Amino acid sequence: MLKMLTHSAWLPFLLLLCVVSTLWGYPFRPPLDLDVTPRTTVLSNGLLGLRRFRGSTLNYSLLLLEEEAGLLYVGARGALYALQASDISSSSPQTIDWEASDDQKQQCLNKGKDNKTECYNHIRFLQRFNSTHLYTCGTHAFSPLCAYIDVRNFKISSAFEEGREKCPYDPTKGYTGLLIDQQMYTASQYEFRSFPDIRRNSPNPTLRTEEAPTQWLQGSSVAAAHFIKADFVGSALVRDSVSSSVGDDDKIYYFFTEKSQELSPYFSHSRVARVARVCKRDRGGLLTLQKKWTSFLKARLVCSLPDYEFHFNVLRSVFFLEGSGPQDSVFYGIFGLEWKNAKASAICQYSISDIQWAFEGPYMESKEDSSSKWTQYTGKVPEPRPGSCITDQLRAQGINSSTNLPDDVLHFVRRHPLMYRQILPQEQRPLLFRRNVDYTKIAVHRVTGLDDQIYHVLFIGTNEGWLQRAVKVNGQLHIIEELQLFEEPQPVESIVISEKQMSVYVGSPTSVVQLPLSTCTRYSSCFDCVLARDPFCAWDGLECVEITSHNRRANLTQDILNGNQGCDKSKAHGQVLHRSRSVMAGDDVLLQCELSSNLATPEWKLNEKKSLQGYGLDSGYRVGIDGLLVIEARPYQSGNYCCSALENGVHVPVVVYNLTVRRELPAPPPVEPTWPRLTTTIYGTIQTSPSDSLEDFHSTPVSPRFEFLSMRNMEAMYLSLITILGGLCFVLTVILLYVGFCLQGRRGKYSLRAAVRTERKRGPHMELKTISSHCNGKPDAHDGLLQIVPGEATTSPNKELPPAPPLPPPPESEYVNGLSATLPSVLRKMNGNSYVLLRQTDGDTTSPLYYSFTEELNRILEKRKHTQLCSKPDESSV
Repeated sequence: MLKMLTHSAWLPFLLLLCVVSTLWGYPFRPPLDLDVTPRTTVLSNGLLGLRRFRGSTLNYSLLLLEEEAGLLYVGARGALYALQASDISSSSPQTIDWEASDDQKQQCLNKGKDNKTECYNHIRFLQRFNSTHLYTCGTHAFSPLCAYIDVRNFKISSAFEEGREKCPYDPTKGYTGLLIDQQMYTASQYEFRSFPDIRRNSPNPTLRTEEAPTQWLQGSSVAAAHFIKADFVGSALVRDSVSSSVGDDDKIYYFFTEKSQELSPYFSHSRVARVARVCKRDRGGLLTLQKKWTSFLKARLVCSLPDYEFHFNVLRSVFFLEGSGPQDSVFYGIFGLEWKNAKASAICQYSISDIQWAFEGPYMESKEDSSSKWTQYTGKVPEPRPGSCITDQLRAQGINSSTNLPDDVLHFVRRHPLMYRQILPQEQRPLLFRRNVDYTKIAVHRVTGLDDQIYHVLFIGTNEGWLQRAVKVNGQLHIIEELQLFEEPQPVESIVISEKQMSVYVGSPTSVVQLPLSTCTRYSSCFDCVLARDPFCAWDGLECVEITSHNRRANLTQDILNGNQGCDKSKAHGQVLHRSRSVMAGDDVLLQCELSSNLATPEWKLNEKKSLQGYGLDSGYRVGIDGLLVIEARPYQSGNYCCSALENGVHVPVVVYNLTVRRELPAPPPVEPTWPRLTTTIYGTIQTSPSDSLEDFHSTPVSPRFEFLSMRNMEAMYLSLITILGGLCFVLTVILLYVGFCLQGRRGKYSLRAAVRTERKRGPHMELKTISSHCNGKPDAHDGLLQIVPGEATTSPNKELPPAPPLPPPPESEYVNGLSATLPSVLRKMNGNSYVLLRQTDGDTTSPLYYSFTEELNRILEKRKHTQLCSKPDESSV
């Protein structure tokens, strides 16, 4: 068949094979330097300095930090809170209850919305408006409203305003907004079944994006329901006007994911990450693009692994780290995959200069046919450059506002919003890649180390409630630790950093969490402190301390760049644990080595010379992450076993075991018991051998496990047993009297001997019947009661009983202690314990006595089949 293929048929086959192999090889075989493992893992019960706030509602997804006032404002579902930033769990918070009315919720239900999630007032916007007021907006059960909040008494101080132009209807829609000079800039899919939009509201002229003839943002509508919605994740103001030599304007950047428009060789990329830009003082066109942006441009954000041509094309979160100037400012973005069955995340960093370079490059165009893909525009570009802000050069030409721009420039802007150049990350690759992890939010903080270098510390939240803290070193991320914030998995929805309080605040669906920026006291040694590469921490000779708490830093040790310099290796031996183990020859023994770092690997040495490696049984050792297993220990394997942690090229001794392998157990101390020798214990009763004499007992060594059986204890035990047996005899006497009374009332005198003789005539098998149900008011002796049937007894000819339920099929083998794998129909023993088969007669199924004891016994024995049993039972195991 292959020989029949032509050369033209081979070409697409090979191309498809290459694409499939590339996708299959990734993300399952990522570069080792990018798939980073957190150094330490801290569970929720081990968090230090944790503070938590939980009100009477849910969805604490919106956080606003006021550093000067020392307050943390929280927007939740139907409520707003003002918390003390120093301790969010202290005192009673100020609260504004703002829930939708019952009538509004009913209207929401009439629209077909979910009463458990959508028909509430979800706070989506909360920012500072002026020195005395905040401004907030909520979905208000699919009828958005906005209001002003007086911060002095934390109350809504105005009538509610219509919010449909400022806030989305749907609480799950992607949304971002900024208040700049009392002007509101937002981006979302606002109204029900509308296109996504970027808007500016009054008092300045309201502006929005264009929808026809060229749709600037790809979204969904009634006519184009198959489109993938544009999902906004963040926005930022970049003050390009500060110290600008050309009189440039400030710009607002919007970050989102939308449907792909470009021609792409990768068939699976239906979505792409974007960044859009508008000028702050844009006033729209005079006639063309009236009340529309004249400065709107967008470009593609690329976050990929070039060696594999593998793209992370869904943007999940973005953080703008503002520097001293625009050129010192950077963006950090979290990217993921659009495939729902694959979990992976990457973090890329972008500079403002790279973004500006893309917006200054060629444009893309689309033909009149809207279904065609966009390609590079190669025609003439009008002057002044379309999409640019007003500068001093344009003002010199009489163009003082966007309303003075020529029509040909505005027509070009309308049809060419997409740029040809793609924005690549710094280092041309991600800073971090993680498999099987979905990152949700990111925040970044600048820290100055002891070497006077500025390090970026990243706080990254996951969809399962973990917070990872990482530092950027040499173009890569080193994850210092991962913290489990919540026992119940839930996504991290917001992260805010306070430099003044030295805290990080995390919002989630169920609560708000406050944690210190670092917990240096967790590092117990100099090596642990230095290997962590935490910019907040340094070793002062005695403990790991925060560098901000020390004015004199000459005696502090820190190594962020290399992470292995500065500690005295000779002092590490003073911190080693010393343990002793003694085992019998032929036993397996596990020597544990507990490593605090996930990046460290254990190394074992015997008597400080021989290095122990390998996993085979023949070597006598097995080295694993849990420790060193000595297999069938021999006396020559006695010695000192030292475990060292190897991390970043540094060997740190952790524990030393002094192992002694004995040929036989030492003789126990002599004892003089005066009671007959204990031989067998069955269900708490003690049996002795009648042939054993007291002299034999004195001459027989007693196992240490029976040293507790002193004379006093034995007397107490026998008194207890006698008391229990007396009680059982009393109960049995009462039962026999009751049986005799019942039988006499129905049949007259009952002779056990006659019954036995009768049964002997019938055959060798005996059938015992339970007490007649006549005593319970029922005439039939077999009505819902039991028959105890030892062995394969035949049923009485006068009574027809149903057959016993089928038994499970026997396995191929039996256990070594004599327990059969199935339930036989004859009496059988296990270590002296007898079992009988219980069979139930037909009876009234509605009776409370109707219950299948046979099935219950089957289940018990089936459960015991899977229990590991001793092959040689003794008194302690029976």
